[in-house]
Amino acid sequence: MSSLIFKRLSNRFSHINFSKFQFFLSFNQNHKVLVSGVPPALIKTIKNPFCSYFSVSKYHNFAHLSGKDKVLASGFGVWKSLFSTQAAAELSTSDGLTVDGIAASNWTIVDESESDWKSHAAAIAQSIQVIKRRLQWKKLLVRLDLLSVQLNKPDLWDDPEHAGNISREHGSLMAKMKKVKALEQELLENIDMIKLAREEDDIELESEMLKALLQMRRNSNEKEQEALLSGEHDSCPCYIEVQAGAGGTESMDWAKMIMQMYKSWAQRHGYRVTVVDEMPGEIAGIKRATIKVDGEYAFGYAKAEVGVHRLVRISPFDSGKRRHTSFAAVAVTPILGDGFTHVQINESDLRIERFRAGGAGGQHVNTTESAVRIVHIPTGITATCQNERSQHMNKDSAMAVLQSRLDQCEMARQAQINAQHTQSLTDIGWGNQIRSYVLHPYRMVKDLRTNYEVTNPDSVLEGEIDGFILSYLSALLDKGEDCP
Repeated sequence: MSSLIFKRLSNRFSHINFSKFQFFLSFNQNHKVLVSGVPPALIKTIKNPFCSYFSVSKYHNFAHLSGKDKVLASGFGVWKSLFSTQAAAELSTSDGLTVDGIAASNWTIVDESESDWKSHAAAIAQSIQVIKRRLQWKKLLVRLDLLSVQLNKPDLWDDPEHAGNISREHGSLMAKMKKVKALEQELLENIDMIKLAREEDDIELESEMLKALLQMRRNSNEKEQEALLSGEHDSCPCYIEVQAGAGGTESMDWAKMIMQMYKSWAQRHGYRVTVVDEMPGEIAGIKRATIKVDGEYAFGYAKAEVGVHRLVRISPFDSGKRRHTSFAAVAVTPILGDGFTHVQINESDLRIERFRAGGAGGQHVNTTESAVRIVHIPTGITATCQNERSQHMNKDSAMAVLQSRLDQCEMARQAQINAQHTQSLTDIGWGNQIRSYVLHPYRMVKDLRTNYEVTNPDSVLEGEIDGFILSYLSALLDKGEDCP
């Protein structure tokens, strides 16, 4: 609660001790204060002379009074809607205005510089609806209910792996839902405060609430963008691989230009770029190259670039200065973090050998079978450790090494599959491209999936591709989804 709002509350209701509150909710038209943030165990129906200061008609469970003048809790309806899977119920202002109602009100949206709270509120409400649509809100709530039912089954943890997956998915969806409901609540609370300030002719309070709404509006685009990157592996770093299509030197040069475009794009975002592999062309360009892009949401953004890219230009390698068309294919692979296990090791697949440690050491090291060698039978990969003082510690260390080696092997296999996938795009040519880069006879870059285009191809080739990425991700999530 801001100091200004806290002061207003304390002055207006001097008989109430507000020091116990952390969350201010709203006033109604009769200046009846509502406060939220209390466990259900403390919620009781108000039956006290002081209840005349509170509106209980809009909420089922409301407050608990402790002593003569201390309000401990209220607003359980809002608290429940934020932390329950029954969050489909709409939040509202003290006079019943909802986010959907604001979006449907046709309030004119004007420039941010205008001090118009309705304009700010309408823009924020529209952003909330976009976020819900991109999160597939109705399906999310249905899925949450299904997961909640599974979590309440008494035999769930008989299968720990399945239970863990259910629990993680439920937690992830709950986190998304809570963020949206918190955004809705913040908007409605600010609107209530604006109305209160105008009733009281409190210019200072109105100004503060206008600033709060304006800040929410400015952050709304960022919130919409976050909703684009809600995939399981979107937050991971990634590998970007570019392969030249048929066409010899022309296509190899184009592949190099595309790879440089991605390097520049990654650097613009502050990502760290590492060249993993590069096969140069005989005369110019590259036949194939792979870079590693380290940074938050690198894969989430880069996945929009998968496909065939087409270039039309006057060839610098043609003495006749004729126009040529070249193609290059792009593949993107996420790099899974430590939270993911690439290879599941079964005890039955292991052969564990124990022997005496060799080399310099004390009596215990050289006279006991503390060293451990673990062989993964299906692959023949071996890990040995004899540096620790006990057999148990050596076994743990050897298992860690084995896990790392198996993971590395699996990643190499996946990379090979990805390379084969890229190479399998034998039709890197007409009719398969996702984007066209035209440098002659006119200058334009157009994404054929979304029809998004720019007339400055030089800027695109220098790494300014965010417009193409965001338009594609937006179209991908918005297409065919029901509005909330």
